Amino acid sequence: MVALRSFVSSANDTASALSQLSDKLSAIDGRPSFVYAFYDETHDDAQIVRFLETRFSGVPVLGGTSCGGTMSQIGLGGAGSIGLLVIDDPDGDYGVGAVTLGDSPSKDAERALHAALDDAGCPGELPELIWIYQAPGQEEQVIAGLRRIVGDRCPIIGGSSADNEVAGRWRQLSPAGVMTNGLVVAVLFSSGGIGFAFQGGYEPAGASGVVTKVAYSADGGRGIVTQASGRRIVSIDGEPAAQVYNRWTGGIIKDKLSGGNILMETSMHPLGIDAGKIGEVTHYLVIHPEQVLDDGVLSTFADIEEGMSLYSMRGDKARLVDRAGKVAAAAAAALPGGTEGLAGGLVVYCAGCRIAVADQMEKVSSAVSESFNGLPFIGCFTFGEQGRVLDRNAHGNLMISAIAFGR
Repeated sequence: MVALRSFVSSANDTASALSQLSDKLSAIDGRPSFVYAFYDETHDDAQIVRFLETRFSGVPVLGGTSCGGTMSQIGLGGAGSIGLLVIDDPDGDYGVGAVTLGDSPSKDAERALHAALDDAGCPGELPELIWIYQAPGQEEQVIAGLRRIVGDRCPIIGGSSADNEVAGRWRQLSPAGVMTNGLVVAVLFSSGGIGFAFQGGYEPAGASGVVTKVAYSADGGRGIVTQASGRRIVSIDGEPAAQVYNRWTGGIIKDKLSGGNILMETSMHPLGIDAGKIGEVTHYLVIHPEQVLDDGVLSTFADIEEGMSLYSMRGDKARLVDRAGKVAAAAAAALPGGTEGLAGGLVVYCAGCRIAVADQMEKVSSAVSESFNGLPFIGCFTFGEQGRVLDRNAHGNLMISAIAFGR
């Protein structure tokens, strides 16, 4: 039997927020199986770590910073919030492994996965689901490393930790402590089954083109690699990428074509990659343009390959609000016993979408809560989302992922 409980507190002072959590946690008896912990970047990591070590000694813990706090079935936690999802599953197995990302993120990911399997007491076994939380920037390499071990037989779900201003203040949390450039991998062998879903809330806007040159930004000044993947689009159809994008979107970045951060302007106008079709319906992996650099280079939060077709996408607040509930409903429906066996869930909602939706975020938490039948859930807000699209594990931006736990 699987039971979930979620707990949220909110205060500018970390000690006050943890005191509120302590009072709420007094209702829990015994040692849980697994804990997710997400919190606003303004909080003191050391106090949170000490609190979790004391309250959940020996329990696998995964989490980190989340843009603007958390959400749950009782609503939006808001600034200064800390959220916990506590899983009690005596017949299941859970484990966590953590590494600092170095020169080979794919190998680091392999090490973290093996450590998590050892921690769960299941070395060499295939988990029902792998859940990851990491520093932004190396997501594709991490997924490549995990796929070398499990392929696409096992869903890889999760998010890239976030801060409140894209200033690099994101952190990752594991039983080993807090990291700033880390990867935390959890393996879940749930006795009640797990459903999952991964979608974006955008549709094609009409324009499209082919990436003709990509710059690969790497440590050590190795410069541009042609016929490769990277996060800097130099040109689309032979023209400077920023100029093409500006034309596609009716001039939304015309004032920043010489350079600048464009996160706010592009949240409703991302790029899309054709991920394949189910029937006649095309599914897209969404990519968020981040900055305009010198010579009209467009930087993004996900890798782009030369020769890849890019599509101009569009969204609106109503669609992004509704999509969160639909993704949660799809995850619940994917449970072995369907929604009747639902115990609760976890939602990853892109921080870019959170900022774009703004004053309608309470509707997002309500939509998810309704889809999860009012049962416990925790939502975090990330700078990148990982999930499975058409049976392949992938990284995208401005996406929503959800997992549903069966009883």
